[in-house]
Amino acid sequence: MTVQEKNREAPLTSLELLYHISRELASALDLSTLLQRVLFLAIENVGAVNGSLIVLDDSGQVMDAAIVVDRRLIDDAASQLDIIYRQGLAGWVARSRQAVLIPDTSKDERWLFRPDDSKTKTGPKSAVSAPITARDQLVGVLTLVHPEPGFFDQSHLSLAQAIADQAGIAILNARLYAESQRQARIMTALAESAAAITSSLDLEVVLQRILEQISQALRVEAVSLALLTPQGQELEYAASIPMEERNMLGLRFPVSQGIAGWVARHGQGLVVPNAQEDPLFDPEADRLTGFKTRAVVCAPIRSNDEVIGIVEALNPVDNNFGADALTVLTGIGSLAGSAIRHAQLFERLQAAHKRYHDLFDDNIDPILITVWDGRIMELNHQAEITIQQPAEELRHRQIRDLQVVSEEHLGEKFEKLYSGETLSYQSTLHTPGGSEIPVQVYVRSVEIDSDFHLQWILRDISERKKLDSLRDDLISMIYHDLRSPLGNVVSSLDVLDSLLYKEDDKQDLKPLLDIAIRSTDRIQRLTNSLLDMNRLEAGQELGNRHPDDLSKIIADSLDAVSPIAKNKQVEIVLDVSPGLPQVEVDGDMIRRVLINLLENAIRYTPEASKIYVGARLQDGFIRTWVQDSGPGIPPEDQERIFDKFTRLNGEQGPRGFGLGLAFCRLAVHAHGGEIGVENVPGSGASFHFTLPVRPAADC
Repeated sequence: MTVQEKNREAPLTSLELLYHISRELASALDLSTLLQRVLFLAIENVGAVNGSLIVLDDSGQVMDAAIVVDRRLIDDAASQLDIIYRQGLAGWVARSRQAVLIPDTSKDERWLFRPDDSKTKTGPKSAVSAPITARDQLVGVLTLVHPEPGFFDQSHLSLAQAIADQAGIAILNARLYAESQRQARIMTALAESAAAITSSLDLEVVLQRILEQISQALRVEAVSLALLTPQGQELEYAASIPMEERNMLGLRFPVSQGIAGWVARHGQGLVVPNAQEDPLFDPEADRLTGFKTRAVVCAPIRSNDEVIGIVEALNPVDNNFGADALTVLTGIGSLAGSAIRHAQLFERLQAAHKRYHDLFDDNIDPILITVWDGRIMELNHQAEITIQQPAEELRHRQIRDLQVVSEEHLGEKFEKLYSGETLSYQSTLHTPGGSEIPVQVYVRSVEIDSDFHLQWILRDISERKKLDSLRDDLISMIYHDLRSPLGNVVSSLDVLDSLLYKEDDKQDLKPLLDIAIRSTDRIQRLTNSLLDMNRLEAGQELGNRHPDDLSKIIADSLDAVSPIAKNKQVEIVLDVSPGLPQVEVDGDMIRRVLINLLENAIRYTPEASKIYVGARLQDGFIRTWVQDSGPGIPPEDQERIFDKFTRLNGEQGPRGFGLGLAFCRLAVHAHGGEIGVENVPGSGASFHFTLPVRPAADC
């Protein structure tokens, strides 16, 4: 009688057998070794030919497994049994926690039918399967198979369950031991990685050490690290090992493609045991580098819960990644994120420090650094040249020795600088040779080497002072040399106008006289505006203010510009609210403001277009506006066009000196009003200004 026949008739269920099995299992702590012993003992004693044993973790997922076919152990059992566990007999047993006997696998839907089960191959079989439990916890499933249908009976099932019960505690202990060993390996790898990664602030060194730690921990052929670009749309490879992989450096790939892109987008690690067959795998990197990727484990690099890049390990030396590969890589990725950020910040700080020193030393203005009591600590090369004294002699002198410090602007002990603002005033720089250089002084607090100092920029304004002197001379010349003769011309033209008005036969000369009168009016407005600008900039108050009707001022201004509007066929549309209250103003000055705005509007309005002029009462002010039909004012220029000598790029037509709008702002502000400009969609620019209404008690 054969052994199988004996096993069929009387399966070994004696206490002696269970004792023998218990002793065998107790001698092994390594989980893989234990699984193989349990499976071989079960096959031998139950009389099976094939078998499998699946070990589950606390979450019910396949943690490890063993497969024996024709009494021969099969490699990579866990990945092969995963689908069987989810869809086949072992999964049913795990869910129901019931042992099961299947006399004919071809007639039971719980058996997962595979191509190997066809009649032309192995055909129908008989199978028994039992849950493995310990302390009311499911730790695995034992399945035994014989190629002959009906081979197993209830006694075989009882023996299989007894062996499973006997193995439960041993498997649980081995699983816990394996978990503790795994945790120890992970903690050791992470601790060693943390020590190595954080031992430098050099970004290139940090990246290289990260990869070295991963390579040692996972034992792989290659490791690469890529960082997200600032826009977050691409991954740029910043480091890789071994050396032959260095041609990866600088390559960029969209985050929308590849395994690395998927990890960066989702912020989750990924293990891909067969890269070439995975739909996420992008072969472009292999094509560019000549490397052959077989298996990949990829994890995100995080800093402050933000994904900043990925790290990937390729092709394990042992052919398969261990169960803790992703855990180790994810942990190192988390450590790497902080180290990379710190190295990047240090690199930027170093670069900023170098830029500051370069700018400091190469600046065309003299720059001095002092402590808060005004003692000079450092200065740039230009300061030596301007002050005409070497740096060694200037250091530790007081800033007050070189120029008069304005206590009005800075405070007695520079207390006004504590706010962090840059303060400015004009002073005179005294050199050892007796020269006096007018300077504009800019002072601010700066942090250098974790301590606050004062930075003094002394800008030479000698040329500006000369220009100011020339301007004063020009104003004086306008006042003395032009204004008086111009008054005589105006008076003479007035007399001629009255004479021509009386002599009808001279009417053909009237248009020429009108042109001369308008031209002299314009010259008068310009000269008066220049004089007023000089007076207002000097801080003089308005002295010629009288109650006036703004509607009349608007009408006079329109009359002054009507000839040039007619020449350009520009229609002026008036919208002045009736019954506006009076304003107390220098009527001639406000008239010149309006004429300036109207002339600008006519200049930039296309021929045969319209200009809109209006005024209305608003919150105690009269708001007046002039809206053209031109191209408008770019938003970035709407404030600076009121500065002196400002002319916009791309201006068409006649170009002035940029004084008209500057005069308008000075004049309106002197009257207690505001002036501004805004674009009207599809209608050009609208300039507007306000004037306060005359108090009711004065009306």
